[in-house]
Amino acid sequence: MAVPKRRHSKTRAAKRRTHYKLTLPRPVKDEDGTWRMPHHMNTTTGEYNGREVLSK
Repeated sequence: MAVPKRRHSKTRAAKRRTHYKLTLPRPVKDEDGTWRMPHHMNTTTGEYNGREVLSK
């Protein structure tokens, strides 16, 4: 079985882990000026992808 020959230092591990970060979801502004999350329907108009999916 493959085993590391030498130990990696704390600094080297920390440098590698600096790129592990969360990305926050970016809200999208609709045509009517309201903000919503991407891939979600607009709750004020009931539209998703330009089509009405929820009647008022």
